[in-house]
Amino acid sequence: MKKYLFLLLISLVVISCSKVKVEGNVKGGSPLERIEFIEASGVATLPLVNIGVDDKGNFKGDFKAPKNGMYAMTYAGKMNFIYLKKGQTLKVSGDAATFPEVYKIEGDAKKNNDFITETQKYLQTYSSKLNMQLLQKKESDFLTEIKKVHSDLEKNLDETADKIGPDSDVVKLKKDELATNILTFLVQYEATHGQAIGDPSFKVSKTFTDYEKTLTKNNDRMVEELPVYRNYLLNKLGQDFQNFAVKQKDKDNASMSTIFARFLATNKEMSQKTKDYLLAFVIAKFDLNPYTSEVEKVKKISEEYIKDSEVKKDLNSAINAVFGLKKGEEAPKVNFVKLDGKSGNLESNGKPTLVMTYASWNPYIAQSTIPVLKEVVNFYKSKVNFAFVNVDDTKEQFTKTANAMLKGIPGTNYYAEGGLSSDYAKKFFIYGFKIPGFFLIGKDGKIASQTFYNLGDAKFVEEMNKISGLQAPSVNPQAQLQNDLLQQNPKTDSAKTK
Repeated sequence: MKKYLFLLLISLVVISCSKVKVEGNVKGGSPLERIEFIEASGVATLPLVNIGVDDKGNFKGDFKAPKNGMYAMTYAGKMNFIYLKKGQTLKVSGDAATFPEVYKIEGDAKKNNDFITETQKYLQTYSSKLNMQLLQKKESDFLTEIKKVHSDLEKNLDETADKIGPDSDVVKLKKDELATNILTFLVQYEATHGQAIGDPSFKVSKTFTDYEKTLTKNNDRMVEELPVYRNYLLNKLGQDFQNFAVKQKDKDNASMSTIFARFLATNKEMSQKTKDYLLAFVIAKFDLNPYTSEVEKVKKISEEYIKDSEVKKDLNSAINAVFGLKKGEEAPKVNFVKLDGKSGNLESNGKPTLVMTYASWNPYIAQSTIPVLKEVVNFYKSKVNFAFVNVDDTKEQFTKTANAMLKGIPGTNYYAEGGLSSDYAKKFFIYGFKIPGFFLIGKDGKIASQTFYNLGDAKFVEEMNKISGLQAPSVNPQAQLQNDLLQQNPKTDSAKTK
């Protein structure tokens, strides 16, 4: 028993130490906006946390950091990067007009990010000296100049590190990033120099390729930590892959990732880690589309070719987020709080159920989504149940929103305690970018459709007709939801403004 308690204590300490605590203020911030943190080097790039901003611009939250490294911080459609370590406390502030592009950091994350900011400023100043004419120079002159660029920028990294005192891992990361930027220049030179000088037969020398190899000596570390390095490798492989792809008999029917996986399998020099990250990168970029991809085929490629368990796990998280629960799978059991304060599960009453997941901060929801929802409910209510699941931060906001926005619409209002961190959100793969969203559960308790974001989608109407036995009149496909309108005017309308 003592050994068990000791191991339990150790596990609690590990979980606690991996959490990053975040707090701060966005001056002039809006409660309609949210702050998200995303691990930038991973394959999935899914939000780790979604934090609300109050009417004074204050925010506070925490999330489990999978690793020390760069994280994307997003707010109001804008993004910036920040270096975080497990167990840190991050205090960040800024003005709504420029946040997070411009921000101030306090706490134990300050030194590392001050270092990154200072070196970035120098890089921007220095890069103004570079131009495309560099790619037209003869190879020996190009190499002399690009080596000087590398040396100057690396010297600045060392001098800035001595002045500010960041962690050695941050300095190493920035040096790897610098090497990747130089490699990108080399790829551009190799691809365009022949055309620039009017010599299509131009080939780079062994001196050139030897220099390139010195910059890739930490290949496996760089491919794991830097998406920009993966881009470099893909660009490097581009022509060879095209030559391989055109020879494939099923090139017109096979997915990009299927052909790319075969191509990587022919490369005997590339490390398995590199192959895993590149294939996952291509799958995430080209094949994660619920409307055009077949999830089982995507999963099969991942299972067959990717060997690294962490890469596979990360990619599966992205697959689950995009495709949701599999059609025909038993819907997970989840406890909710109803509007009357009682707890309960989704009720079927022997009928299929359309589940809407939403929050008060979804732009356009009251103006654009709800009027269409009312029409859908009125038409199908005799044959279909309607469940409205709220993922706001608090039960109080749920009560306010449901009463203001959904009152009088037939259906049951549920609150998922914990919002986007709730048991419901985890089991049904719900993220901020997926709401408002709609999916069907059959009367047998099994998932009956993919998640839809547009009630005017012809496939949504088809699924509703099929599950209800009714035949709906044609719906205007332009009846778009929040996910489509978000880019037009993210400030307009929400349940919180009502």
